[in-house]
Amino acid sequence: MKQYLLPSIRLSLVLLVLTCVIYPLAIAGLARLAPGHGDGVTLQSKGRTVGYQLIGQSFTSDNYFNGRPSAVQYNAAGSGGSNKGPSNPDYLAAVQARIDTFLVHNPGVSRQEIPVELVTASGSGLDPDISPAAAQIQVGRIAHARQLDTPALLNLVNAHTRQPLLGPAVVNVLELNIALDQLQ
Repeated sequence: MKQYLLPSIRLSLVLLVLTCVIYPLAIAGLARLAPGHGDGVTLQSKGRTVGYQLIGQSFTSDNYFNGRPSAVQYNAAGSGGSNKGPSNPDYLAAVQARIDTFLVHNPGVSRQEIPVELVTASGSGLDPDISPAAAQIQVGRIAHARQLDTPALLNLVNAHTRQPLLGPAVVNVLELNIALDQLQ
């Protein structure tokens, strides 16, 4: 037993230094090479910071594009979903309420046309992006509320549509709304 004690203490100390000092410092150093230098990419409007590129925000005015609903009210400290399954009555009631609200604010849109991400929260509750279809379906409401041409808004959506390396095309809602404010 004595022959195993000293090697196990040494191995524990080596792993402690490796996992608690060297690894965190290496990750922090790599983060400095990323956009935002490890602090996140902030978005500016009119000379002030209005949010982060990778954290969704709540937009409820008819003058703005709406993002995905959040089960955590966009609180980045408590990121997470609702943990309610697709047959849970509370979940179904929340989705139905979102559908009803969307239809009230977007006349002329049928229930079947509503993209699913506009009425269901994501797993993190912080998604900043929606699909181009989810942005385009809101163009009529925004054009009416802001007295803008529909083609101009569609061009704005297309200009802010990104195609990531993997996955479907996305539109960052905060970036789109900042551009919308600058359009007028």
